[in-house]
Amino acid sequence: MPGLVDTTIRLLGQEPLAGRIPTADLYRLAEILDGAGFACLEVSGGGCFDSAVKRGVESPWERVRALKTRVDTPLAMALRGRFLVGSRPFAGDTIRRFVGIAAENGIDLFRIHDPLNDVDGLREAAEAIIAAGCAFDAGLVYSAGRTGEPETLLEQARKLPELGASRVVLHDPTGSLQPHRASELVKSLAEASGLPVGAYFQGVGGNALSASIEAARAGADLISCCAYPVALTLHRAPAEELAATLHGLGIASGVEVETLWQACDLIDEHIGDELIAPLAPRIAVRAAEHSFPAGLVAALDDHLRAHAAGDRLDDVLEELTRIRQETGWLPLASPSSQILASQALINVLSASRYQTVVDELRSILAGRFGKTPGEPDAAVKRAVELVTAGDDVPAEHTPQVDALREQAAGLASSEEEILLLALFGEKAEALLRTIRSRTEPPGEEMMGVDLPRAERIREIVALVQESGVGEITIEDGDMRVTVRRTDTSVPASAAAAPLATPELAQTPELRPSGETIRVEAPMVGTFYRSPSPGAVPFVDIGDPVVPGQTLCILEAMKLLNEVKSDHGGIVRAIHKGDAEPVQFGDLLFELEPLNGRPLDAY
Repeated sequence: MPGLVDTTIRLLGQEPLAGRIPTADLYRLAEILDGAGFACLEVSGGGCFDSAVKRGVESPWERVRALKTRVDTPLAMALRGRFLVGSRPFAGDTIRRFVGIAAENGIDLFRIHDPLNDVDGLREAAEAIIAAGCAFDAGLVYSAGRTGEPETLLEQARKLPELGASRVVLHDPTGSLQPHRASELVKSLAEASGLPVGAYFQGVGGNALSASIEAARAGADLISCCAYPVALTLHRAPAEELAATLHGLGIASGVEVETLWQACDLIDEHIGDELIAPLAPRIAVRAAEHSFPAGLVAALDDHLRAHAAGDRLDDVLEELTRIRQETGWLPLASPSSQILASQALINVLSASRYQTVVDELRSILAGRFGKTPGEPDAAVKRAVELVTAGDDVPAEHTPQVDALREQAAGLASSEEEILLLALFGEKAEALLRTIRSRTEPPGEEMMGVDLPRAERIREIVALVQESGVGEITIEDGDMRVTVRRTDTSVPASAAAAPLATPELAQTPELRPSGETIRVEAPMVGTFYRSPSPGAVPFVDIGDPVVPGQTLCILEAMKLLNEVKSDHGGIVRAIHKGDAEPVQFGDLLFELEPLNGRPLDAY
């Protein structure tokens, strides 16, 4: 009898559905799903942490704790191996602390996969999970090409028992795994690994549902699904149809379909009449043709349209296929799919291949992220080395947690909050400030209000922040308090204010020359002058700059790229505004060199 794992709560906590359902109703939904008979509820993962940090309202740890108090069904979390919930690998100390805190907060089961399908990259996370007394399912990512070949997957599956995995999970994020192939792979993986096999499928046109059914018939013992409205929106297998179909085939799942319809009614109250991230047939067809995740193709299309290049989608998809082959057939799961897509956009819109290289792709080609399924093209690898020679490559690991304690004083008050800083850096600071504001003692703005009433006001503010309610008014004797929700959304790529603004190196007094140096965009993206909304811009007109100093940030496909000055001088003009799209070669800044020195003298 296969068990079903429900992913509704996790999917509602990440884009594009994050924040659509008030927190209170999300907890009610969990209580309904708790009574439906699922083997476990997958409630968190990388997308949930990312959305929570960007929204800056509720800690992702708070949600896990609250869910644990409301349900008896085991809770699960999805992790990207040693990448945890981010796009770079983390140090062993950070991995152990993250897993330990997740277990303490109520996570019973972890589903982990490596972005490169390198099982050896799961070792540190596996050891941490076992040490925390939890179980883990090891995911193998299926993607057309080198990572879709049975021998590649079976070779990795044979290593999993040694890691202590409870089962192998066949994960298809592209929707390219045909039902008959799903049946064959489930049987082959079980034989090769000696472990039970689970299925985690996506795909438009009913592919996720049909592949899940065939996996169950082939003996898969755990299959993912979600509530009908979420399944229709995000192209997953609907739990209602999956449970009913399995019952009709004589395969009991233990899930009560009638209870699931109650969950649908609650979700429909909030998103039943909305078109959320609709997938145009043109996008679905392109995704199926190229065997790419439909959401990735939709994101590429949106990005191209924002830069007046909507007619270049086919070019970018063909370039993405070519890059994937050249870099060793990376699986198309997060975050590797976003890294490859960003490079494809840069190559096509700049009309030059690998002249500008995404930092994460440089690390992959250098072997810093693990072993790729295939061998990267030697010519491309050498070209990237030559183009980026002398450039600083960002460190693969975040700072040690202990090293952040002193720096985070007054901002992070617990181990889990320090971990958020370690994982997300400056982007987590706005969230932590919101959390701190709930427990700060009354300030001058509350003078004249007794302490119990002040606490009630803070509770009201927190309720409005977390619930999505537009306005709430409370009357208590002679006091009337109205709290209105305002739009505090920020650009998805904007980071939070830094802990401390580093002092720039002292620039000697030099005489301006009257000439100008053009600083042009090295890639397409969205322009940001400062590290976060309201923060001091990197530079302003009249500021002196030194070689290597950051001038701005360009964001593309959720990856942040710093634009640094190659020369010293004075900022004389800034040609772009915050959140403004830029094309390759667009003029961003004009610098006036000092002392009339030739440009190649720096």
